[in-house]
Amino acid sequence: MTYEREAGALDGEILDAINAWHERGAALSDDHFNDLALRIFAHQLRYNAPYARYCARLGITLASMPGSWRQIPGVPTPAFKDAAITTFHHSDAALIFETSGTTAGKPGRHYMETPALYDAALLACFDRLMLQDRATLRYFNLVPNPEERPTSSLGYMMRRVSEGRGDGHTGWYLAGDHLLTADLERDLRESIAAAEPACIAATAFALVHLLDGLESTGRGFALPRGSRIMETGGFKGRSRAIDRDELYATLSDRFALPRENIVAEYGMTELTSQYYDDPMTRRKAGPPWLRARVVGSDRKDVPAGEAGALLHVDLANRSSAVAVQTEDVGVQYADGFALLGRAPDAPPRGCSLDAEEIHA
Repeated sequence: MTYEREAGALDGEILDAINAWHERGAALSDDHFNDLALRIFAHQLRYNAPYARYCARLGITLASMPGSWRQIPGVPTPAFKDAAITTFHHSDAALIFETSGTTAGKPGRHYMETPALYDAALLACFDRLMLQDRATLRYFNLVPNPEERPTSSLGYMMRRVSEGRGDGHTGWYLAGDHLLTADLERDLRESIAAAEPACIAATAFALVHLLDGLESTGRGFALPRGSRIMETGGFKGRSRAIDRDELYATLSDRFALPRENIVAEYGMTELTSQYYDDPMTRRKAGPPWLRARVVGSDRKDVPAGEAGALLHVDLANRSSAVAVQTEDVGVQYADGFALLGRAPDAPPRGCSLDAEEIHA
């Protein structure tokens, strides 16, 4: 089978799983997930040279395939800075997303062969985990504007959501790192006057600065019924952070929102799909084609309830790496995982690709 036919067939299966959950809430059985994950991994060992070299160092090749998706090695996120982690030539990418953090000025890049999987995954997750009530909202985006930063996955995501799920009135309120507070407050007042429910999508750092401004003037907004806030993380590399419970309590007060209407989205440039938290437990849950492991430095699962590094297996990462090892720390529970924050200093031990392995 040619690469094109194999890639097309796998993409079709993944899209079927995404659409079945999106439209009917259909689950993906453990056996089906395992089978599809291993076939995607084998595809990547054939066509993704940097990933295959890394796995070979760990003793995993097409001749010695693992029997479980839990044994698939995750590509460490720093490797996306040093190599094109792709099954195709990266110059043919339909989408290129870059990390916001850099090492020596070099961002990580996620190259995607087609936008179909990303678009289908993001809308399915948003609809089922953020828009359970199918509300048509007015979107206020305190995230990178895709006109200014076309390689921001978060900006791309919110443009697709705003265009496909919004009421036709969308605002962007970041210019570089500058928050356009006056414009945002004007548009919020218009939304309130029109009784149009709003969704404020913002990084945690942008929300802190917004609250600082409101605190200094004593202002607040009683957002219309059905409004919500989506917090997307974003303290990484910043000089100031506050406790998330404190952040949500202040947001609830300043915008007259129930705490359960403030939801955290958890995603990253290196993944195609996203997690959202349960507002009651604050544990992260994802769609059926995305699963998380919490691992130790030996890449083995740690016992439930213990902290470890998060490793994600995202079937929608067909044209890059199906498994991604992060620098985030979490704890696994039966109903999802709790995100504890970012590991200090270096990536988890034993998970770095060295220059010889990642450069062709």
